[in-house]
Amino acid sequence: MCGRFALTSPPEEIKGIFNLDQMSAFPPRYNIAPTQPILTIGAGVKSQFEARLVRWGLVPSWVKDPNDFSLLVNARAESAHEKPSFRNAMRHARVIIPASGWYEWHRSEGQKQPYHIRLKSGEPILMGGLMETWADAGGSEVDTGCVLTTPSNASLKHVHHRMPVILRPQDVERWLDCKTLEPRHITDLIEPQNQLEFEAITINDQVN
Repeated sequence: MCGRFALTSPPEEIKGIFNLDQMSAFPPRYNIAPTQPILTIGAGVKSQFEARLVRWGLVPSWVKDPNDFSLLVNARAESAHEKPSFRNAMRHARVIIPASGWYEWHRSEGQKQPYHIRLKSGEPILMGGLMETWADAGGSEVDTGCVLTTPSNASLKHVHHRMPVILRPQDVERWLDCKTLEPRHITDLIEPQNQLEFEAITINDQVN
């Protein structure tokens, strides 16, 4: 799973990856937690891609009261297309969530050791995600999102059995094409990226 992550990459680097015309500057964030705003990249209206801030914790549009609904921080990518909470977003609102790395806790003999996981190359990580807009009875809208997860690749299985879906830059256009590509057309993109090299660094448990 992915319960905390960081985004410390310069805004210009993220802007360049997606060739964005506009994107507001943002400060480095070292410990992003559920319910906080997260940066997402989705299909655009006036341009190919656009950046948007959403609340981390997906709320399906059919939920009447979010206070009575569990916070959906992650979703299993293998089954998201058939689960009522994620089905609509998986078909119509796939997004990318940029990150510099994410945090994972390894359990062993009753102890929890946190790790910071990042690409060895130092490049931004492009996590696959979903977005859903929830509206209350008065018409006020809140954009919400979650991180998709998949079984961990060979280099990270010793830390945890799940990891975020990671997309390569060349797969961005396919992932975000919700107009012509259904979930069944992109099943290859949710598989663990074994060709990517990650490093898992032990860190202090104060991260939590």
